[in-house]
Amino acid sequence: MKLSAIQRAYISGFLDGDGSVYVQTKRNASYRYGYQIAPAIVFFQSAKSEDSFKEFHRLLNLGNMRKRKDGILEITVNRIAEIRELISFVKPYVRMKRRQIELLEQILSAKEQIEDEDDFFALRELVDAYRNLNYSKKRKRIVDPVET
Repeated sequence: MKLSAIQRAYISGFLDGDGSVYVQTKRNASYRYGYQIAPAIVFFQSAKSEDSFKEFHRLLNLGNMRKRKDGILEITVNRIAEIRELISFVKPYVRMKRRQIELLEQILSAKEQIEDEDDFFALRELVDAYRNLNYSKKRKRIVDPVET
């Protein structure tokens, strides 16, 4: 995607202010080690600003937009290729979420290199490191022995 430096900075500022960068570990028996690693970058806005947020989504040209029942709009970018593209143009500008972006890059790289249970366990420890970076009252530590 071709974006100007100003557009990239604008998207980065939106992410810093009204965005979230996270990775979830979800139990899923259909995956090799019984868990799915699900990264996402999400932008939020009140439904009162729907027209402006749709315009932002057109500029971003990534992810899916939805309206939640609580009156919040969100754009979720959760496809790996789209996440990598988004990281490539926000990383030089993002400030408040810099550590989350850097950790997400590590996680995506580690996810591609899993060869055995030890690699997967190390990946889950990286995912768990988001507990210290993000604000969540519900977040639980998920690192436990991987069940096979």
